[in-house]
Amino acid sequence: MIDLGRLRALHAVASYRTVLAASDALHCTPSAVSQQLAKLERETGTTLIEKDGRRIRLTEAGRVLAAHAERVLATVDEAEAALAAHRDTVTGRLTVASFPTACRALLPGALQRLEAEHPQLATGLVEVNPHVGLDMLHRGHVDLAVLDDWPEAALHYPPGIARTTLGLDVADLIVPADHAIRKRTTLAGLRDERWISTNAGDICHEWLIRVLPGVQPDFHVGEFETQLTLIAAGLGIAMIPRLARPPLPAGVRVVKVDPEPSRRVVIAWRETAAARPAIKAAEEALRHSWKLSPPPRPAPPAPPAP
Repeated sequence: MIDLGRLRALHAVASYRTVLAASDALHCTPSAVSQQLAKLERETGTTLIEKDGRRIRLTEAGRVLAAHAERVLATVDEAEAALAAHRDTVTGRLTVASFPTACRALLPGALQRLEAEHPQLATGLVEVNPHVGLDMLHRGHVDLAVLDDWPEAALHYPPGIARTTLGLDVADLIVPADHAIRKRTTLAGLRDERWISTNAGDICHEWLIRVLPGVQPDFHVGEFETQLTLIAAGLGIAMIPRLARPPLPAGVRVVKVDPEPSRRVVIAWRETAAARPAIKAAEEALRHSWKLSPPPRPAPPAPPAP
């Protein structure tokens, strides 16, 4: 009989193409993954992987077994969820992938609530962008994903993924206090501005270049708090979502944008795990955390018009 842990190792290597990346996804050492693969090859009497420069690749036999491994692991997920639902207890381990802002604003309170109310449940958290989080969820490397989904840069949910919306997170245009723009504008009117954005590959950056084609931000900064310091220094403008937005410093102000940009904050899970009580408990904890998330503090008053 093929060992389930060894199938997980093969599936992870097939997904991530390197032993190091697979070990990160499985929360173990690279040597442990290599040992599992070696044992699986001995167990099956088949060569499953081969060197490809610094990477490894699956042989034809490896690809066949990896495809079966994905189906087997999905069935195991479904069986575990059904068994947990039958017991009606919140147990086991729940690992959440979340985009950075939700990691700061929602997950601390939600995970604390889960651990207080369900001491038999172990929790974990991985901070990633929503594209990576959705992929990790689909591949079975996390149990739940908290995602930010902009309508203009919508995520593509693969088959077998269920989801629900926590709510809408509005993004505000933040400008230097002495900027010529006064109280209201449109995104189209901002095309020639000097922009501060998140890093390329981040969904907020993707949204910006889609709503303003041709815009090339001068500054790429992952932390919104750092973006605010650059705006206060008069170096540019930025769209900053309200969820977990730090207090606005002196030297900046908010300008109304029509129509008001917003993103959906989404919880996603695999349909095969939907019956698992821990999934429902996590959704309830996240909804509670969403209700408690504080509104952003108001901006300092704008200077009088010249």
